[in-house]
Amino acid sequence: LHWYTGEGMDEMEFTEAESNMNDLVSEYQQYQDATADEEGEYEDEEEGEYQGDYQ
Repeated sequence: LHWYTGEGMDEMEFTEAESNMNDLVSEYQQYQDATADEEGEYEDEEEGEYQGDYQ
């Protein structure tokens, strides 16, 4: 850290970058959860259709 601040970077830039990274991770996790939920709903619909065909 001292090398970067010695080259002119402010410590606040690191704090902001960490916050941005955490926001991105959170956003991707939300997309992953939403995609997993949608896939589960789609699989449930397919199973219902197949069961209806066999009866």
